[in-house]
Amino acid sequence: MARKQDGGLYQRGEIWWVRIVHQGREIRKSTGTTNRVAAEEWRDQLKASLWRQVKLGERPEYRWEEAVEKWFGERIDRPAAYNWRLTLRWLHPHLHGTKLVDITRERIENIKKAKQREGVKPRTVNDVLNVVRSVLRAAHEWEWIDRVPVVKTMAEPARRVRFLTETEETRLIQEVPQHVKPIVRFALCTGLRMSNILSLEWSQIDMARRVAWIHPDQAKARKAIPVPLNSDAATILREQMGQHLTHVFSYRGEPLLRVNGRAWREAVARAGVENFTFHCLRHTWASRHIQSGTSLHALMEMGGWSDVDMVRKYAHFGAEHLVEHAERIARSAQNPAHNEKATG
Repeated sequence: MARKQDGGLYQRGEIWWVRIVHQGREIRKSTGTTNRVAAEEWRDQLKASLWRQVKLGERPEYRWEEAVEKWFGERIDRPAAYNWRLTLRWLHPHLHGTKLVDITRERIENIKKAKQREGVKPRTVNDVLNVVRSVLRAAHEWEWIDRVPVVKTMAEPARRVRFLTETEETRLIQEVPQHVKPIVRFALCTGLRMSNILSLEWSQIDMARRVAWIHPDQAKARKAIPVPLNSDAATILREQMGQHLTHVFSYRGEPLLRVNGRAWREAVARAGVENFTFHCLRHTWASRHIQSGTSLHALMEMGGWSDVDMVRKYAHFGAEHLVEHAERIARSAQNPAHNEKATG
């Protein structure tokens, strides 16, 4: 509960906040400090900055948390919002209270080193750097800053496409929690990302036509995705009917936000499936399609990819049509007379 105001300052918990009225507009901001003297200095600097903006035409000095609030607010409905929230929470002690103009290349390098010291993979470090860069680029578009500092990401080793064998699939489904089993099965049937599965509502499904659809604002590529439902997917949906009024998948009467937490990691370990994440279910779905003869273009449409080049990483799973060509030199190698005739 906020305490009584004193000179435009008041406390929420232990943190001092400022409330002032500027040109008829109320401004409330956190000083980010528990120290009363420091809070007073912060308030005085804010008042001086507002005066300079009016009298001298200076640009407002925006801070990191202000940019984050606006940036995240514009993206809160994106599939990656949950992961962004975790990243922003990690960045908070590193950048809270920092003016955007003071976030330099050197400051970003220090953040990069701090994340590296945690012993995480280059991709995890890059996830943090990409959020910082995205926020700063947005601030530049809003004309809050004049330039965006260079953000150098780390080189990431080429990753192998990890997919489940049928034996691994059986073990994994046996080990995951009961309410996660149909979600895993549905992912293997449709190739949908975790966020799309967990946000899937009954209004997005047409059982008569055996199709579901992902709205553009739910899709990573920001375009609608038609989802054909095979017989296995349709069976899973029928099993879920009546469990929740709006959402297809739920747990204890509530929609799910994620299923890749500790229980998931422990289930993966018990199943003996190494180097496997929930997203690998999508890889499994795609690789099985290619192995079954689905074309790259058809896979691109079903998976919601924006470019066929993005699905070429699965092409090597469907190399059967090249076997005949490979066999040509095998026949030559087994017939020396043929080789002599060819070179004579």
